Amino acid sequence: MAVTTNTVEAEQIPGEHAYPHAVNVGPIGRLGRFTATHFRGVLVAWLVIAVALGFFAPRVETALSGAGWETSGSQSVQARNLINSHFGGLSSYALMTVVYSPTRTASDPAFKQVLTRVERMLSSDPAVKTVVAPQPGISISRDGHTAIVQAGAARNSNAMVKAADAIKGRLQALSGAGIQVHLTGAAGMWSDFNKANRTAMMKSEVISWPVTLGILLLAFGSLVAAGLPLMLTMVGLASAAGLLYLGTKVMPISIWAMNFALMFALALGIDYALFVVHRFRGALFGHRLNPVDATAVTMDTAGKAVAFSGVTVLISLSAVMLVPSPAFRSMSIGIMLAVIFVLAATLTLLPAVLAKLGPRVDKLSLPWAHTGEHHSPRFQRWGERLWRQPVRHGVVALAILIGLALPVTQLKTAMPSIRVVPVTDASYIGYQQVQRAFGPGATGPLQIVTPAADAAAAARIAKADPGVAALMPTQTSGAYALITAIPRQGPSNPAVGNTIDRLRAKLPAGSKLGGAVAENHDLQAALSAKTPLVIGVVMALGFLLLLIALQAPLIAAVGVLTNLLATGAAFGVSKWVFQNGDLHSLLGFTPQGFLDAWGPVFFFAMIFAISMDYTVFLLSAAKEHWDHTHDAREAMVGGVAHSGRVIFAAGAVMVAVFFTFALSGPLPPKEMGIILGVAVLLDAALIRLLLLPVLLRLMGRHAWYLPAWARRVLPNVTFGHS
Repeated sequence: MAVTTNTVEAEQIPGEHAYPHAVNVGPIGRLGRFTATHFRGVLVAWLVIAVALGFFAPRVETALSGAGWETSGSQSVQARNLINSHFGGLSSYALMTVVYSPTRTASDPAFKQVLTRVERMLSSDPAVKTVVAPQPGISISRDGHTAIVQAGAARNSNAMVKAADAIKGRLQALSGAGIQVHLTGAAGMWSDFNKANRTAMMKSEVISWPVTLGILLLAFGSLVAAGLPLMLTMVGLASAAGLLYLGTKVMPISIWAMNFALMFALALGIDYALFVVHRFRGALFGHRLNPVDATAVTMDTAGKAVAFSGVTVLISLSAVMLVPSPAFRSMSIGIMLAVIFVLAATLTLLPAVLAKLGPRVDKLSLPWAHTGEHHSPRFQRWGERLWRQPVRHGVVALAILIGLALPVTQLKTAMPSIRVVPVTDASYIGYQQVQRAFGPGATGPLQIVTPAADAAAAARIAKADPGVAALMPTQTSGAYALITAIPRQGPSNPAVGNTIDRLRAKLPAGSKLGGAVAENHDLQAALSAKTPLVIGVVMALGFLLLLIALQAPLIAAVGVLTNLLATGAAFGVSKWVFQNGDLHSLLGFTPQGFLDAWGPVFFFAMIFAISMDYTVFLLSAAKEHWDHTHDAREAMVGGVAHSGRVIFAAGAVMVAVFFTFALSGPLPPKEMGIILGVAVLLDAALIRLLLLPVLLRLMGRHAWYLPAWARRVLPNVTFGHS
């Protein structure tokens, strides 16, 4: 990477690493200088972006989709499309309404009247293609107390979830005279889950913002400085939300994209602002540079580290798009948009604001706050202690991490069950009523679409399978026949997956087996197949970027491999909490006996991305000292002294934010909060501030060795100045 000269005058201050009289800053440093001297233009540009995109932001929540948890092109999705086209839309996303009374039966006039009203309401809905009234022996229970009204889907899965949003309350309002009406099925379940998730996220946000501000105030020691990360977060999130809304005009985007975008905008805004502002204050007060020069130097060092970190985060998240699922891909897009805007604001808006503030960055400071401390005496002493006793401390950290990671070998995963929905919601109540009345497999029927000529053979095969409890009457439409098979087990039982695999292997050629359970089964299979690829791609590209940034293959490999320790330990804890259910009373959830199948691949990418932040912050500081001194001790101790406080503060904020998501709402946000919070806690405390410095100590000068062939190939990147 070519570096051209832009001279910055600096004064040497005893006790601090001093810049030479003439400092050469590279492209990012020059960008920092440009924004510092063009504050008004940068501010106007960002105001235009934030206002233009922010205008659309309030509309995003209602525009985002509630479904998309499927494998594109899978057999189950093909079956759903055939059923929608040829069998009145009675596929996995048909609206299933349960009418139940403990005292009345379907032959009772009051019960019949409620059924008639339900059918009339469903028939008048434009999202409904056809309505199938309850039939004895098929959709009316033997005791007559439970009846099911089916409404065929006239729209795609995302639109059917929105239709469920609109109609479920009106259906429930038909209850009365001891008769209950509840909307359930896939559309109803996702509608209830998304609503509960939105409520939980809002509650967590209300809790997390003041907690975040409080920790940032302690970390920065100044209210003005503490507000800068929140500025980046708000600008990045408003811009990303507006762009997400515009994106929904082109493709369906999962509502989870907004949830994760919020978390990452907050997390990265805090990380990047902490690192940049901390370095700026050191240059401004410690080296007594003027604000513009301090900005140029800050962006040439901290800004360069932030740029590498941001690119690494984007690569980690883009790898998730290898999973062929609309929900996964759109979630990745949402987070990446937030990262791009936060990164862009960090590299342009933040330096412009810092240069404008100058010494006022420490306005409204706490009495005990110190200025100009780019170097932390406390972390200096910690780094020296690790240098003197590396094995003693390293063995303890390694033992804890390995001990926590061991249970991951027994981790079970499956697609979310009805237990992710609050027990008071209509879909949960209706689900339980259907299972009690018709058997455990009634809530997850298997739908077999086969050529009409093979209908009899397909029915015989399905009936003979030990995993099938009953068959519904075969329906024929043109060239196709539809066979509905009721499994013996409930949808979350692994035995149903085995039944699906057996049937697919035996059914006549051209047959397609679908249904909501089959769609979950196909997505879980795709996740299992793609997870190793995603992990491999993330690690390989992460290593490549660290190699370019640090110019040292050994330490780049160590930086990537240590990320696996935090990830493994976090998933080991998740096995204890969510699979075993050991903290379910405290956290307020019903254990499923497994971790949601989307967790490993998605959380791995998120944990790796956040861990790389800390890795880059620590190792870029260490490399800066190495470039100046070529002394291994100075590189390790100086790296810890100059980045330790930032890593500690950023980790504390993110742990607090993530754990707030574990306090409320349905199960998946709790999984997200606990796993990410534990991962950040372990990564910051045991890996970046303990194990990685110890490894730097043990490797000595070899950590920074760069082979001659690599020197010729790699661009020249330095974090120090010549």
